[in-house]
Amino acid sequence: MAAGYLEILRARHAARLLAGTLTGRLPNATAAIAVVLFVRAEGGTYSLAGALAAVYGVGNAVGQPLLGRLVDLYGQPRVQLPAALVSALGMGVFAFSGTDPLPVAYLAMVVAGLFTPPLEGGLRALWPSVLRREEQVHTAYAMDAVAQEVMFTVGPLLLTLCASLWSARAALLILNVVGVLGALSVVLSPPSRAWRSAPREAHWLGALRSPGLLALLGAFLFVGIALGSITVAAVSYADDHGGDAVYGWLMAAVGLGALVGGTVYGARRWSGAPERRLRVLVALLAVCYLPLVLMPGAVAMTALAALAGVFLAPCIACAFIIVDRHAPRGTVTEAFSWLVTTFTVGASVGTGLAGPVVEWGGAVWGFALPGAAGAAALVVLLATGRVLAATGDGPVVAVSSENDPNRAVEPRFSSGDRA
Repeated sequence: MAAGYLEILRARHAARLLAGTLTGRLPNATAAIAVVLFVRAEGGTYSLAGALAAVYGVGNAVGQPLLGRLVDLYGQPRVQLPAALVSALGMGVFAFSGTDPLPVAYLAMVVAGLFTPPLEGGLRALWPSVLRREEQVHTAYAMDAVAQEVMFTVGPLLLTLCASLWSARAALLILNVVGVLGALSVVLSPPSRAWRSAPREAHWLGALRSPGLLALLGAFLFVGIALGSITVAAVSYADDHGGDAVYGWLMAAVGLGALVGGTVYGARRWSGAPERRLRVLVALLAVCYLPLVLMPGAVAMTALAALAGVFLAPCIACAFIIVDRHAPRGTVTEAFSWLVTTFTVGASVGTGLAGPVVEWGGAVWGFALPGAAGAAALVVLLATGRVLAATGDGPVVAVSSENDPNRAVEPRFSSGDRA
């Protein structure tokens, strides 16, 4: 298992790109927590903190596909680095102005969210140019999904550490400076500077003109709803079983399960169409959510939370492959960014739905919501199976070799991008 991942990391530029992308995404991974900590330190209310964090999230959801399209059109360095600087500037204005005047705070959140660089989609567009074999790219997608779980665990810890050592304002500023440095590391790398999107057909819908991609996004909206609803249901459960400490263990267990599942998934070579494999993974994801409604004691519930997370990272890794196969030529960064946006929006919707559900029926109904959302995602995949298979089982475009001095074409890559 380790040998497969080491082979990826030993590839030239791979470790730098992965580390730089994860570092560059730290401000985004910690934004909601950072805003809440800072607003509370300034004497603001939780309602205000939540509203500002929501504005940031909406801006981020809108900006990712738009910036992804610009990356496809103009290249990574000309978009990623300026966007990272503007986003960090927005957070800097917020850190120094605080919540007074309030319009400035909201405007700063809009700017910070809207200009968050699409490093996540950019990395996935780069993998085919860094790794020359298709199975290596698939392993890299799985490693990418696992690394996200690590980042979303380590990021909040670093944020709270900085806030406790210095202040919430200092933590906000430090992580955004680190984020800019991460983006700088990526865009100065030879693969990022050399990467060019394949020629694209001008169309206002961009990546969204692909029926297969739309079907995948529809399914992953419900996967996001499932994950978002768990966070609220877990709060209700923890209130009756030990408080905040139990909640922390439950969320850590979900992340640990995803980390283990993604690691095992990426270590194996899979045969068959990924569209069919995703249906199986989503079905298993939905089934593993169901035992949560049993709500046993804290220790057993933590184990069930870990089980609930096992198939999350494999689903995401498999979705990366499908995005790559269904994205229209020249739109791969935008397509990956749409997946990020859809998943984020789904998680927000899940959080919003779970609140009233928990108030009405208690934690047990809150935990029923992820299973129902997982089942809905499976229904979408089954209903659109023919649409997904139309492109996924059809001819696959080989990677262009225009910039390859050896003119070595690696068959079966479908991104249509070159480096």
